[in-house]
Amino acid sequence: MVKQGRSRATPKPSFSELPSEGERAPRASRALVERTIDRTVAGRYAAAQQEVDKLVEATYRVIERAGSVNPKIREILTEAGVSTQVFYRHFQSKDELMLVLLDDGRRRLAAYLEHQMSKAKDPLEEVRAWVEGTLNQARDPKAAARTRPFARSLGHLQEQYPGEHRESVELLESLLRGAIERAVEAGQATSANPAYDATLVYLTTHGLMDRHLRELTTPSKAEIQRVATFALRGIGADPG
Repeated sequence: MVKQGRSRATPKPSFSELPSEGERAPRASRALVERTIDRTVAGRYAAAQQEVDKLVEATYRVIERAGSVNPKIREILTEAGVSTQVFYRHFQSKDELMLVLLDDGRRRLAAYLEHQMSKAKDPLEEVRAWVEGTLNQARDPKAAARTRPFARSLGHLQEQYPGEHRESVELLESLLRGAIERAVEAGQATSANPAYDATLVYLTTHGLMDRHLRELTTPSKAEIQRVATFALRGIGADPG
């Protein structure tokens, strides 16, 4: 009877056979690592976004109640239910938080104006919708309460963060500039410089809105219509 030999165990790789520290890991292993990292980063980003959103919305509520763009950080933290550590994890200063609120407000306004302009039948109606939508911010009580503190304190943030300020203003001006360019292409307006005319209409409309907000007054519908007509004439259009 033949005696079976003992099976030989698979030899373990020696240290010399293992990948060195600088060598590339196998593709499958690297893909798993990258997926894990992406999932971790995504989770941290979502958590950070949630914390920032809580701080932004809490600050909106505080400044609406106080009517000031200079609330105390402690009031914001109490309203948001977060710690000082959470605040400084995302913002270097209170002014930086105010800048985020100003930018957020302008982006919300840009989205609203874009929606209103999309319902217009032609480019001239788009310009009118832009002017009316902007000035209506001073007619709506909630929008006015959120915007008023910035109308009173915009200069400080504008001086401290000129680049960021210009970028958020460009969101609003670009909508208007596009409408003026389309009006010129359609033969409805004669503006020789749509970009400059858009800036002039922006300054006129926002200047009037800011005055109403600072003086706690409300523009009448007739006043809004007059400004819209003024803007159309300014771009060389017949307001009808």
